Amino acid sequence: MTDYTNAIEINGLTKKYDDFTLDSVSFNVAKGSIMGFIGQNGAGKTTTIRALLGIIKRDGGKISLLGRDPDIHETEIKQEIAAVFDETPFHDIFTPLMVEKVMKPLYKGWDSEVYHGMLKKFGLPEKKKIGKYSKGMKMKHQIAVALSHHARLLIMDEATTGLDPVVRNEILDIFLGYLQDEDNSILLSSHITSDLEKIADSLTFIDNGNILLTGYKDDILLSHGIMKCTKAQYAEISKEDAVSARVTDFGAEVMVSDREACERKYSGVVFDSASLDDIMQYYVHRSEKEWS
Repeated sequence: MTDYTNAIEINGLTKKYDDFTLDSVSFNVAKGSIMGFIGQNGAGKTTTIRALLGIIKRDGGKISLLGRDPDIHETEIKQEIAAVFDETPFHDIFTPLMVEKVMKPLYKGWDSEVYHGMLKKFGLPEKKKIGKYSKGMKMKHQIAVALSHHARLLIMDEATTGLDPVVRNEILDIFLGYLQDEDNSILLSSHITSDLEKIADSLTFIDNGNILLTGYKDDILLSHGIMKCTKAQYAEISKEDAVSARVTDFGAEVMVSDREACERKYSGVVFDSASLDDIMQYYVHRSEKEWS
């Protein structure tokens, strides 16, 4: 097995379209961890993932997966990674048994015992057509396939979107179980920040093709805060200290990225903790500086 520190390394990844540019994206996913990849729809999450998987050709930058260059070792790497998308890639007329017949020859590490154990655990009838499955069942089936060839890296693109909270929690538990093996890693793209607050070790936030934040989740949550102040107090706040501010007739709520420094600097102002949802919202408005 190749020795590596980061399951994914992305340096300067660029992809240009007529109406959108993925602009020199860089971040790492540490081995044995789960990274939440967050951003609004259309921010560049899926483009990044498609470039990672070689589905689209990148215009610039370097990628390493499981310590190897996918341009050189594509075949070996694809044996050890699995991708799960928000829509099942399997035709509606397929049953899980038919899917196994297709997948088994593709993966040297295919484990029928694991696959059928997963189907049983998830309550997925082996002979029922996938088209008859609910959205949650289809997602669980994709995960069963992903885990049945002992993949070391799971790349999930909006894997929990559109699922009810009970099913989402079940799937998050599956991910946490998978990470009990310290050689396993996950990149989980989602705009459902509450899921990532529960399970992610680190976060990367992309907006309009640019990385705005990347780092440990707890550090990001701890360093950010929301200042609640009157309009008079807001007028005294240095604009350099603010990510953006939500201004109303009654006052202002200001997102800061260095809460500790701002608490020392603005002693008479109330500070609240910021959720990932708050952080996303205020950063999306960063170019406006003020919004309501």
